[in-house]
Order: sequence, then C-alpha cells, then structure tokens
Amino acid sequence: MVDRSDPEPTEASIRRALGRAATGRALDAGEAGALIAARGPMLDELLRIASDIRDAGLRDAGRPGVVTYSKKVFIPLTRLCRDRCHYCTFATVPHRLPAAYLERDEVLAIAREGAAQGCKEALFTLGDRPEERWPAARRWLDERGYDSTLDYLRACAVAVLEETGLLPHLNPGVLTWSELQRLKPVAPSMGMMLETTATRLWSEPGGPHYGSPDKEPAVRLRVLDDAGRVGAPFTTGILIGIGENRAERVDAIFAIRRAMREYGHLQEVIVQNFRAKPDTAMRGMPDAELHDLAATVAVARVLLGPKARIQAPPNLIAGEYDLLLRAGIDDWGGVSPVTPDHVNPERPWPHLDELAARTASAGFTLRERLTVYPEYVRAGEPWLDPRLLPHVTALADPATGLAVEAARPVGRPWQEPEEVYGGRTDLHVTIDVTGRTDDRRGDFDSVYGDWAEVAGKVAPEARAGVPLGAGADADLRAGLRLAADDPAALLTPAHEAKALALFGADGPALDELCRLADDARRDAVGDDVTYVVNRNINFTNVCYVGCRFCAFAQRESDADAFRLSLSQVADRAEEAWTAGATEVCLQGGIDPKMPVTGYADIVRAIKARVPDMHVHAFSPMEIVTAAAKAGVPVREWLLRLREAGLDTIPGTAAEILDDDVRWVLTKGKLPAAAWVDVVSTAHELGIRSSSTMMYGHVDHPGQWLAHFRVLAGVQDRTGGFTEFVALPFVHTNAPIYLAGIARPGPTWRENRAVHAMARLLLHGRIDNIQCSWVKLGDAGTVEMLRGGCNDLGGTLMEETISRMAGSGNGSARTEEQLRAIATAAGRPFRKRTTAYGHARA
Repeated sequence: MVDRSDPEPTEASIRRALGRAATGRALDAGEAGALIAARGPMLDELLRIASDIRDAGLRDAGRPGVVTYSKKVFIPLTRLCRDRCHYCTFATVPHRLPAAYLERDEVLAIAREGAAQGCKEALFTLGDRPEERWPAARRWLDERGYDSTLDYLRACAVAVLEETGLLPHLNPGVLTWSELQRLKPVAPSMGMMLETTATRLWSEPGGPHYGSPDKEPAVRLRVLDDAGRVGAPFTTGILIGIGENRAERVDAIFAIRRAMREYGHLQEVIVQNFRAKPDTAMRGMPDAELHDLAATVAVARVLLGPKARIQAPPNLIAGEYDLLLRAGIDDWGGVSPVTPDHVNPERPWPHLDELAARTASAGFTLRERLTVYPEYVRAGEPWLDPRLLPHVTALADPATGLAVEAARPVGRPWQEPEEVYGGRTDLHVTIDVTGRTDDRRGDFDSVYGDWAEVAGKVAPEARAGVPLGAGADADLRAGLRLAADDPAALLTPAHEAKALALFGADGPALDELCRLADDARRDAVGDDVTYVVNRNINFTNVCYVGCRFCAFAQRESDADAFRLSLSQVADRAEEAWTAGATEVCLQGGIDPKMPVTGYADIVRAIKARVPDMHVHAFSPMEIVTAAAKAGVPVREWLLRLREAGLDTIPGTAAEILDDDVRWVLTKGKLPAAAWVDVVSTAHELGIRSSSTMMYGHVDHPGQWLAHFRVLAGVQDRTGGFTEFVALPFVHTNAPIYLAGIARPGPTWRENRAVHAMARLLLHGRIDNIQCSWVKLGDAGTVEMLRGGCNDLGGTLMEETISRMAGSGNGSARTEEQLRAIATAAGRPFRKRTTAYGHARA
C-alpha cells in the first residue's frame, strides 16, 4: 500500500483541541485527528476529558460507575466467506472444514452448554454469503432446503430461542433493508463492524480489503442506515491499524455519529485494535499500538458523547484494562466461559473473575447486560419484536434493563402475542367532529431521529422557504411544442431540461400546459369523469416505523390508537356493499402485533361476508414487512394473499421513488427498489395496482421527473398499473413540517403543473390520471379535471389518513357530490369498477 499517513500535528494544535474538548465545544475533523496523536501528559488530559464524559453519561443512564459485559457463547455458523480480507483467519476454504456449516444440532449443542453455564447471548458469527463463492456452501444449503445462508441463520436463531432461551446476536455481514427486516424478528440485536471509511483500503491492490465486495465503505455505511431504518438495535465499530491514517479514522467515527444521531439505533461502538495473525497476508504488519488505541477510544468518546456505549475487546489489550477504562469505555463486550474467540483464537477471553477484579481496581463495578443494551430493553417496542419480548424480559431486570445475573435461559415459544382490539375505533367518524387528541405524538422529539441531522440531508432546492424556480424561456417554449407533438418523449433524458421547465411553468404557459394535458386526456380516455363507489377501511393505526411525514401513525398507548377486529372489518365491508360499494380499500399502520396470518385473514373475512366485494388492499410497505415477518419471499406472500381473495393492491408508500429524498421523508420505509420489486411481482402474478406520487414536502421537480421515469419503466415491463394518483402533501400535522423542515405542501401552481405533467409524461402508458378531492377540495378537483385528469377516485365513506394530517375536506363524498364535481367541470360522469370497467347499477 502507498503510505497515506497525514502530517504530524503540532503540539500547539493538540493543546488547542484539548482546550476545546475540555470546555465541551464541538470538534472538527482536523481537531479530532490532532487529538489521536496526543501522547504523554496531553494523552493523560485527553483520557481525563473522555472519562468525565463517560461518567456523566453513566450517571444520566442511572448506572453510575457501572461497566458492562455480556456473557455469551460464540457460534461460528460457517467459516466460509465470499470476501478475501487480508488479515482474517476466521474465513477459510471448504477442504479445511468438516462441513460448510454447523448442523442445527451442533448449533443447539453449543447453545445448550452456554445456557447451562449461565450465558444469555448466542453470538452468531459467519462469513458473508459464502454460497455465492463456494459450490460446497451452495450444495450444503440445497441439500437441506435453504435458499440462502441468511435463511439458515434465521432458522437457527429461532431454534436457539425456542429450545435454549439464549438471545441471538447476529453478525452475518452486509445485509439489505429487506434482509434486516427478515432477521429483526429473530434477534434482539445485530451487528456489523464498519471498520473504516477509507475507500482506498478496499479499492487499491494490496489493500487489506482488496477483492472483498462486502468491505466497500459505501456499502457498509448503507447497512448502518438501513439497520436504523428498520429499528434494529445495532452494534458497529472501527478497526484501527490496518493502514488507515488519522483523518480516515476520524472520518469513520463521524460517519458512525451521523447514523447514531439520525436513527438512534447504534447501541454500542467497538474500537478494536488490529493484531497481526500468522498465515495471513498482513502477518508482518505491526500491531496497533495500545496508546494509539486509547487515544482513539477517547476521541470516539468525545465525538460520540455521553450517551454512546463504547467497547474495547478485553482479550486484545495485553492486560491494559486501566488504560482503556481511563480512555472512556463503558463496556467490555461479549465474554464467553464456554467458547473461544473464533475470530482471534490465539487470544483467549479473560476469566470473568479477573475481568471483575481489574474493573474494580479502576473504581468501577462490572455488571452483566444482555446482547441488547438496557436502553432498548426498557423501551421495548419498536426496537424489539413482540415475539422476542418474552425471551428478553425473562432475563432482564425491569428497573435497569441489565441482565438478572442469577437468571438462567429457558426455551420459550417464538410466537405472536394475542392481539388486543379496540381503542378509538370510531376515529373515522369523530375525526370530522372532535378531531385528533393532540397535534403530535408524545415521542415527537425521539422517534423520528435527530431533526438537525434530518434537515442537513434535504437538497438545497427542496428546503422550506425556497421557491421552486421556472426553467429557461427557450426550454419552456420547446417543452410546450414537444408536449403537443409527442408528450411521452418528455420523459427521455434528452428532453430533461424541457420537462423541468414545464414543471416550473406559470401564467399563460401554465394555462397552455394544462390545455395540452386536457387534449391528451380527451385522446386517451374521452370526456367521461369516472369514480368508484368504495370504502376505505383503516384496520389499525398502530405503527412504529417513524415516517416523518405521517400524522396517522400512533403508538399503542396513544389516545387515538385503535385496532379493528376481523368481525369489525367485515362489518364495515358489509355496510359498504349495502350502500352500493363495489370496492373496499384497506391499509393500516405497520403494527408489530399484527399476526403473520392477519393480512390474509382480513381478506378472507371480507370475502366470506361479501363474496363479490373487490378487495383493494395493502401497500407495498405492508406486503414487504409482512413477508419479512413470515420469513418468506414477497412472491410467496403475494400468492398467499391472492389465494385468500386479494384482487388488487394500492400503489401507495411510493411517496417519491428517489432514496435521497425518501430517507429524509420516511426514515424507515422500504427503499425505492423494494417498492418497485413488490409492485412488479404483483403485476407478474396478475395482481394489478394503482401508482402514486406524494409531492410538495422536501422534494423538487428533478425528483418528480425521476419518479415518473420509474413508473414508466415498471409499466413498460408489466402493464400492471391501472391509474396514477397525484397526492399533494398535507402538511398541517405532519411531523417533518412541525419540525420546520418540510414546505407547507405544494403551491396551487405546482398542483396544476404536476397533474398536467402526469398526463403528458405517462401518455400512452397509463391512461387514467386521478385527482384527490380529499387533498384538493371540490373546487381544486374541478380545476384538475380541466387540466388532464379523468378520475375522481372514490366515495371513500371514511378517510382517516389525510384528516389526521390536517386535511379540511372531509372524509366522504356521496355519488351525487362526485357527479356534481364532474358537472362543474363541464363533463359527463360514469361509475366504474376498480379496474375501470363499467360498475353495476
């Protein structure tokens, strides 16, 4: 490797940084890097500052002077890996192993031995996706009926929970958002070391991570964010001494801090020192120096603050317990009385008596914790899946969240708790009378992440108070000409400037844009204004995802929370049928207590009561979450729903199909690619869907255009979209607006432009363009019908989501009212089915 060491900081720069740290002032990267170089008396001062910060955090946490550890067994599920890290002795090759994986019985034998000796954590460590490199791994999985290593890991975690009661901590390496969703229900905590953000150590020949696809820093940073998005208590950390310089080390700590602040899910940060191992490519590289480790730990403590839990592995520090405690750690990590450290087998764990004695000699008390840290134990949902709660609470002290040291794990069923129905089940009626109880949830300041971090991710052109500008006149005129001649061509990259100019059209140009859109509407579907007689049924609003735009979601304990029973859902469907409805549209919160069979049970209950009712149900977010909870692919889950009687799905949860804005807006919702996968798979199975876009919040026209391109691509492949629905952002009670980050919804000009552009951009692909009377009001809806729209949506009968957000346009419309809107627009009307056929009289 080329030496990329940074210049040695001067003594003066170190002293300045120490002065700033001592007074609690924020450090920049240069100052933090200078502190890592502190030695002698300056290092002593740095350690004192870090210790004081740590001690304050422990006092605030209610456990002053307590240093923790987890009593664990180490389960090396497989030592095969597709990566080639140059310092690793854990990963090996198939011919050196008796089998590609431990058998399930071998896993349980290790877990049972640990449980017998009082361990409470089962640490699963394994290589990244070995089946993608090693035929022996692929063959082993196939012979036992597992699609992947992660499927087998999930099955083993469930077996450990049910048969031993140990709590799994999973370290399978790089995971996608969907994979994290699948594993969260079987493990109270998961982890993956970030190691470094120095891309050169991965990309350049000779680097320690060269040839290892899963060690690309950008990939690993995405995992940290995705773990936060799914609400998984997560462990990460850095590995020092592998060739990174001080600036790169500091950059990694800052990256961890950003994720920690944004999502609040990083339960611990490990600062681990490199130790050279024989028979590796880096066997001749010197070990990381322990004073360098101590300085790095101290800088991590200063940067991450008092609430962070910071760990250094005790078997890698050559007995320097006091040094690391002075540096600001408050945890020793997992220590096993049963199994060796399979990653560092040459360095045995210290005996617990010795660890306790060395900790006490430094003035601290050693206490056992669980694999999931006390703060998350005490919080419970949404951090812990309901199926895990009995296993965790059986081993935890409810007052502190720490382990009950005398408790012994006992196998318990991994099953769903009984769902309790009730709450404010009349919200669909009373929302129009008494309104919501409060304008925001009680956990407003914590559930959505650090608002300052969120605000920093908003694109400058999309920020609150920044008007969305118009394009150049030449592009605007050329765009109008193209809209008249070949409107769908506006989607192509060659005409992007023209399309963006049209999104910014105003005055006479906007009037002309709307006229062209209405001409395209007439050519595509004629003059009829269509509507469906339907009923919305929100079966629960309990949700912990933490979408920052959503005012509908409630915690189980909130005054406005509710869950409907199956009979209540069926009752509402029957009432709707009696009133002339042909469709029920069902959507709910992502309720952690929703049974795995709950979604299909709802469909069956409706079909049993009203066999001919069209069931239009479950957003892609609900589908992908339920499939993950069941541990099955999305395709299989959709097949189950189709067999139950599901007819079509709503294409909601799309918001903006651009992850840069999506993660600001939604925090934990499915990525754009996952949304596309769900709707595409549904279409392939004959389950059609609507398509949507919610706009006017932290987005801008470039993202709108990209969104339409994604929808067009799906429609070209599947032809499964029945309509497009433009959804103006309702801001009044939206958390991201109340935090001062989002715009107050789209302007009237933007509403006209978006609806007109939807018609033009999707011309020849999606014929039906719907406008939302709930969000626009009757007068606004009339105007959209004159600018390219042909559909009014439905009667709804109840509408809670937009009303909870602050929409003032009511929750229902009669057929007569919808027909009056069409008449006001000077158009005939026609009642339709969900798929735009002619409805029954």
